[in-house]
Amino acid sequence: MMLKKWDNLPDFMQVKEIKPYYDILRRHRGSLIIKRVFDVIAGSILIAILAVPMCIIAVMIKKDSSGSVFYRQERVTVYGKKFRIHKFRTMVDGADRKGSTVTVDNDNRITKIGARLRDRRLDELPQLFDVLDGNMSFVGTRPEAVKYVEQYGKYDKAYYATLLMPAGITSDASIRYKDEAQLLEEADDVDLVYMRDILPGKMKWNLDSIKNFSLINDIKTMFRTVGAVRKR
Repeated sequence: MMLKKWDNLPDFMQVKEIKPYYDILRRHRGSLIIKRVFDVIAGSILIAILAVPMCIIAVMIKKDSSGSVFYRQERVTVYGKKFRIHKFRTMVDGADRKGSTVTVDNDNRITKIGARLRDRRLDELPQLFDVLDGNMSFVGTRPEAVKYVEQYGKYDKAYYATLLMPAGITSDASIRYKDEAQLLEEADDVDLVYMRDILPGKMKWNLDSIKNFSLINDIKTMFRTVGAVRKR
């Protein structure tokens, strides 16, 4: 990934709260390029290896409930670019119209197969295609829904610093908040509680990851993710 020049960033990102994070990444421009090369090579290999298992999962989803195999909600990635994420559908068709964007524990919209996929994060396998497209990376801030990103400035403009790099399949924040659905289960207003109570904590870890960015730390995060999934 090539880091844009400061003057070429979107206007909403050219603010003092983001500049320290930008300067850190600017010193790691070579590592950012290597990170992208790794994403393309590793993503291509994994898609080839996982092609058959993903086809089997697709058949299971179709047999379990009506609707598309994939969930294609609009999310936000590097420099505020919007894209439609690839995930295996784990909820009933049209779930976005039947509740919050954030999923709570024991959500009645989750299908039988969907619960099993979510437990092992297998629903995220199709995001390998987003990695090849450049919209995502293996490690980076999890892509948020548009309506949440639009509120970043209301809470802390530093949150926009997470858009200096592509969104990620995993991150330190997603590991530490892997059970966020349980935290939101009793909330009367899930969206409000997520923005007010959950997101600030996640952003602390996301911003710390930028401060301490290195390829070694990315690899460590990937290994920690595997360990976290195996413990579930």
